[in-house]
Parts: sequence; structure tokens; C-alpha cells
Amino acid sequence: MSDKVKTQKKSWFKGLQAEFKKVIWPDRKTLARQTTAVVVVSVVLGLIIAVIDALLNYGIKFLVG
Repeated sequence: MSDKVKTQKKSWFKGLQAEFKKVIWPDRKTLARQTTAVVVVSVVLGLIIAVIDALLNYGIKFLVG
């Protein structure tokens, strides 16, 4: 590898490290609350999609058969 490529990689990693220092990481309580919210919303949306799918499936079978 050339010196220029090595210098670019070092510079990139230093920039990456600097950006990670700027990140505000959530505490355990916040992380648990947000994770719970994501799981609950995902389950609710999954149920809504399943109900709509079942209704459409029933309606199409009714119309066709």
C-alpha cells in the first residue's frame, strides 16, 4: 500500500472515532422503553395487516367462488 492510502485510512478512522464520541448513547431505561415501543408497534401493525389480509382473502374467495 502506498503512504497516501495509509494516511487516508488513518484519517478516515480518526474521523469515525471523532463522530462516535459525538453520539449521545441512551441509558438502559431509555433503551428498554424504546425497544418495547418498537416491539409493540410492530406486533400491532402485524395484527392489523393480518386482519386486512384475511378480510381481503375472504372477499376475493366470496367474489370468485
